[in-house]
Amino acid sequence: MSLKDLVGKRVSKQVKFMGESITVNKLSVDEVMELQKEGKDLNEDSPDGLRILRRIIRSSVDEAKELTDEEFNQLPLADLAALSTDIMSYSGMGADPKAK
Repeated sequence: MSLKDLVGKRVSKQVKFMGESITVNKLSVDEVMELQKEGKDLNEDSPDGLRILRRIIRSSVDEAKELTDEEFNQLPLADLAALSTDIMSYSGMGADPKAK
């Protein structure tokens, strides 16, 4: 198998979210760069931060693609933030060396 054969392949793992196991997919370089570009000008108090958080999760968790913003808003923010951090770390943008 060549490296070219791996282009587009999704790599995933199971993580805990609100006490349940869910599958997260590793983001591609393009997806990470898009998210970084989108979040570049945000400050911590920006309401767009939640939009970026939802986008990260929707990009990585297949079951989250169909959730509405209102449904996301019914989930605990701390759990969503932790999941988003896990996704970015797993995708190579974090301090956790074992996530790579």
